[in-house]
Amino acid sequence: MILTVTLNTALDLTYGVPKLVPHTTHRVGGLSERPGGKGLNVARVLSALGHETAVTGFAGGATGTVLRELLADRSPEDAALDPGAARVPITDALVTVAGNTRRTVAVVDRATGDTTQFNEPGPLVTAEEWAALLARYTELLTGADAVALCGSLPPGIHVGAYAELVRLARATGVPVLLDTSGEPLRRGIAARPDLIKPNAEELAQLTGSRDPLRATRDARRRGAHGVVASLGPDGLLAVTPDGIWQASPPARVPGNPTGAGDSAVAGLLSGLVEGLSWPDRLRRAVALSTATVLSPTAGDFDRAAYEDLLPRAKIEEHPPAA
Repeated sequence: MILTVTLNTALDLTYGVPKLVPHTTHRVGGLSERPGGKGLNVARVLSALGHETAVTGFAGGATGTVLRELLADRSPEDAALDPGAARVPITDALVTVAGNTRRTVAVVDRATGDTTQFNEPGPLVTAEEWAALLARYTELLTGADAVALCGSLPPGIHVGAYAELVRLARATGVPVLLDTSGEPLRRGIAARPDLIKPNAEELAQLTGSRDPLRATRDARRRGAHGVVASLGPDGLLAVTPDGIWQASPPARVPGNPTGAGDSAVAGLLSGLVEGLSWPDRLRRAVALSTATVLSPTAGDFDRAAYEDLLPRAKIEEHPPAA
């Protein structure tokens, strides 16, 4: 079982408009609702790949109820988008909180393909609710093959929360991937996670360098066993104990990049538990990420595009550092 942790879950709303024009009224041509937050996106992709997955984090209020209902059901829209998927049900191990789960709104401009994102803050989490999460997480680790810690922290959660969760995973021998940003990433990396997956901007904030290779090497020196950096349309750069590789799609593609990084995390985690080599993990991750950009719905991937892209993803090995 692969465990994903999303401390700041969300109900993701995606609006489609013919053209986004500031200071005007828009008629929405399409609306979709998804259980969201980075770890839930990861779990949905893992489920579509046939992996048993459990999710924990916080959910509360009326929005949290809708999120959990959507998590339990494969909607007709899901089935239409991905009719060939052998989806495995996702185990709901979320912790109920008194506050209301946040919403995120993505507005997709169909004329350009650009996306504008609005993210609400999460609910205030109490000390008692955090203690309940720690107990649930510790219990779930006993049956986990790997764990992903994903996303932002809701109000009330201390900035070293991910470092605490990394240490608990390492104490039980469960490989742990950390995908967050800012000070939670800085604190978390010091706890020595097996892998971090920052994007280029998060990597620059962490290291002060905008040179991808230099910054990725620096991030690994700060404590991460391995670092896989998302470089947007240029793919992924991995610095690991086994070598350094860059993976890229066969061509740049237009579309909605929301959730592409989460699909890459799912590719890396599934490849890890299946025992794939680093090049094969990266090939899967970049194909999934690109297929997510091509999907009409934020956070899902186009299966036909994924199967086409997988054998054509480019893997380049870098020489070791001098």
